[in-house]
Amino acid sequence: MINFLLRSGFLLVLVGLLSGSTSVHEFHASVTQMQYNAKEHAFEISVRVFTDDFEKALAEATKTKVNLSGASKHDLIIEKYIEAHFVYTTAQRQIKPIKYVGYEVEADAHWIYLEMPYAEPFRGGTLKQNALMEVFDDQVNMVNVQYQGQKKTFVFRKSQPAQDISLDR
Repeated sequence: MINFLLRSGFLLVLVGLLSGSTSVHEFHASVTQMQYNAKEHAFEISVRVFTDDFEKALAEATKTKVNLSGASKHDLIIEKYIEAHFVYTTAQRQIKPIKYVGYEVEADAHWIYLEMPYAEPFRGGTLKQNALMEVFDDQVNMVNVQYQGQKKTFVFRKSQPAQDISLDR
């Protein structure tokens, strides 16, 4: 992923947005990387969110206090949350199944890993990426899509939580 970010110029944006923050920050952002693995016929997806923001969203969704830094695993609530907030529908109006793989902690953020089988050629569709938008009105979710040498970035906001995505130039 770092190589993709370096090549596509997103590293500076990421450094500015996602590093050196404290537990309180003035902006709410996530970065999602969707990279197609031709050998596996699937998109490998990673979503990076600030831990404190994610805890707040999970707490609202489950109506319980959530502490992601604790020893207990939270795979079930994370999977259910992501399943509701990250949905891809093909141009033929088929919702593609997204498999939750797991998560890991990195400093003040969480990486959430997903896989989306995709055997047919990518012709675009509609992506909903509205994670954390129910909690933060200023939430911005940046999604970088990479498919067979093509790359494009889509920005999702509360006013546009779902949008058509394609790689047509």
